[in-house]
Amino acid sequence: MTEFVPKWIAWESTEKCNLACVHCRASADMDKCFHLDTIQAKKLVDTIASYCTPVFVLSGGEPLMREDIFEIAEYADGKGFRVCMATNGMLVNDAVCEEMKRTNIRMVSLSLDGSTAEIHDDFRKVNGSFEGVVRATEFFRRHGIKFLINSSFTQRNQHDIAATFRMAKSLGASAWYMFMIVPTGRGEDVMAELIKKEDYDEILEWHYHQEKEESEILMRPTCAPHYYRLVPQLNQKHEEKLKRRSLTFSTGGGKGCIAAQSICFIDARGNAKPCSYLPLSAGNLIEQTFADVWENSKLFQDMRDFKAYKGRCGACEYVNVCGGCRARAYSVTGDYMEEEPFCDYIPLSMQKQKS
Repeated sequence: MTEFVPKWIAWESTEKCNLACVHCRASADMDKCFHLDTIQAKKLVDTIASYCTPVFVLSGGEPLMREDIFEIAEYADGKGFRVCMATNGMLVNDAVCEEMKRTNIRMVSLSLDGSTAEIHDDFRKVNGSFEGVVRATEFFRRHGIKFLINSSFTQRNQHDIAATFRMAKSLGASAWYMFMIVPTGRGEDVMAELIKKEDYDEILEWHYHQEKEESEILMRPTCAPHYYRLVPQLNQKHEEKLKRRSLTFSTGGGKGCIAAQSICFIDARGNAKPCSYLPLSAGNLIEQTFADVWENSKLFQDMRDFKAYKGRCGACEYVNVCGGCRARAYSVTGDYMEEEPFCDYIPLSMQKQKS
């Protein structure tokens, strides 16, 4: 067995969705109905279970649009998986919450992309989606279901980052994840409105100071791996170490890009991918075993070979804690081994060569 073991796996249980978000990786919508049937889904769980028992996130699309989603959740729980669910909240009600508790759903994630209905609904492209998130949190609190909030940002809503964080906290979330959008799927349409490179470090530094002060809610920037280069640099600058906390059902908090190292994504057709934002398949789990794909695919092996990373990433002294975003490198350059295009740090080895 490889030294890399998947601790967290997200599965796109269906392509069907009741929203039309501007950043959607899957370009999911109501007309896309493809998903593995119940028997195939259970076989997918079986091939993973023969190798590991990870946190298993039922994602989509919108997973609650599958009539058998709780049958699958119960099956995965029986295999020892720590089952979680990612939903947009629109379909959450008392009956859904009761099923979540019956099938031992450990954590639910909701997406909140603005502190007001105007900002969030503009991002999600469906009026009432903000109200759906708020209403879902009320159901979860009533039923004692833990939830975290994911927030995605582009230029259209980056001005609202701090307010969105405060909103997530006020709603009672266990954690808040700040996603720095990677353009893939429908997200390719927002390439022009991606947060500008020069704004990245400023936003990440805001996150550092907020996280340092925060004691009630766990915070984490996602798809922004060079935060893990900035943290030790800012610790040194401010002569105070940031104490980072971890959530039981998170992907970990000590490294930047962990795609194909401790996480992976399985799409609606059974294709295993390094993460949800890198649209390249390492193999199909309907045709291959999970063990074969995880251990032997060239794609996964490449991404674990940090010394083979190109440009500044390959030369960087922080490569083992950062790694750069492989999906963003692929989106911008067409090569997932290229340097992180939104990081402007010059590695010490390159600085010495110039001097």
